[in-house]
Amino acid sequence: MLMKEYRVCMPLSVEEYNIGQLYMIAKHSNEQSEKGEGVEVVRNEPHEDPVHGKGQYTEKRIHLSNRLPSWVRAVIPNIFYITEKAWNYYPFTKTEYTCSFLPRFTIEIETKYENNSGTTVNVHNLTQEELINREVIDIDIAYDELPEKYFKEKEDLKKFKSVKTGRGPLEKGWRETSDPIMCSYKLVKVKFEVWGFQTKVESYTHAAIRDILLLGHRQAFAWIDEWIDMTKEDVRNYEKKLQEETNQKVGSGGAADQSQAKPLDEETLRQAEASAATPATPT
Repeated sequence: MLMKEYRVCMPLSVEEYNIGQLYMIAKHSNEQSEKGEGVEVVRNEPHEDPVHGKGQYTEKRIHLSNRLPSWVRAVIPNIFYITEKAWNYYPFTKTEYTCSFLPRFTIEIETKYENNSGTTVNVHNLTQEELINREVIDIDIAYDELPEKYFKEKEDLKKFKSVKTGRGPLEKGWRETSDPIMCSYKLVKVKFEVWGFQTKVESYTHAAIRDILLLGHRQAFAWIDEWIDMTKEDVRNYEKKLQEETNQKVGSGGAADQSQAKPLDEETLRQAEASAATPATPT
């Protein structure tokens, strides 16, 4: 298992980001979806936890066969999906990713949000052993390099200025001077228990997660003028509307039966690796 803690600061308060996060996820999922590919919302309903209280549970199917590295595409059917289960008890959230076609592949993400610049040393209350194995990665939403395919000029936070709030552009050192300031502390555990492929798959997955975290948080701030005046009810209605649109985009093409698909074993993976034309790199 490869564990990393990503710390992503935002020029927002935790209270503001409660709305901005929901807006960003709904809009981003809609933008990234197309016929047979993208995010299909299966469940989105209130949920209550004995420890964390009232929250929201969502279950999604992420259809992305064509976006996988070539060595995986070589041995899987064209149609399969990853299941995302998320429990939102803001300012604490938990997300799990599993795939029936890769039974020994899991991703677990626990997130805590605090009004600071990422200065809390052990926000997840890890044991001493876990702290030794944890790698902390600070993400700068304005100055960290984003893959070119994701870049949009209007979302360049070094130039963007919010009309409604007056915040931005984000200059060098903005995390030390911004008011308000908050941080998303994301503890990400990636596990792929297949000998000979564990390091490659876990490292590839973390690289993809880092890019998505950077993109999503950039967009949440770049879209601030679209959501800053919304109430919780407003954003839930917006979320429902876009989920319906997104499900229509994905359509039945991405939800085909996987009953004929057999889980990948070590030998199949080795054959795929041997026949792959290109290395496993983020797409």
